[in-house]
Amino acid sequence: MFNVVLVNPEIPPNTGNIGRLCVAVGARLHLVKPLGFHIDDKHLRRAGLDYWKKLDLVVWESLEEYLKSANPNQIVLTGSKRGDIYYKLEFKPWDHILFGPETSGLSGELFSQFPSRIARIPIDLKKTRSLNLSTAAGIIVFEGLRQLGCIPG
Repeated sequence: MFNVVLVNPEIPPNTGNIGRLCVAVGARLHLVKPLGFHIDDKHLRRAGLDYWKKLDLVVWESLEEYLKSANPNQIVLTGSKRGDIYYKLEFKPWDHILFGPETSGLSGELFSQFPSRIARIPIDLKKTRSLNLSTAAGIIVFEGLRQLGCIPG
């Protein structure tokens, strides 16, 4: 239903948790190198539990390689400081929802390249810079599923 894309993820447990989310909702997980860990990292596997074997996973060598394969009209960027509040965005089947590295987020270049579909989770930026990556992924993926009437269960 959706493609969850982690661009240069840095923290194995976040990626493991997001992999588990993808299995639970039938989404494909794309990991875009460079990764901040090895794909066989024990913390990644521990967070993903035994679900990691069931994960529909694609690993890309670079962002450029990934972008060549993706439909630009299906790309949704995520940001903590820009874009529409996530529930105001119209999600479509097979959208690619991109999340950036935990320490820096997606690049300004990506926001310039894909300015029309940016999802933002409103938070009090005076109190915290951002949400945990796996929390943000869960919020946005489930909103997309809700809009499409596809929440499992």
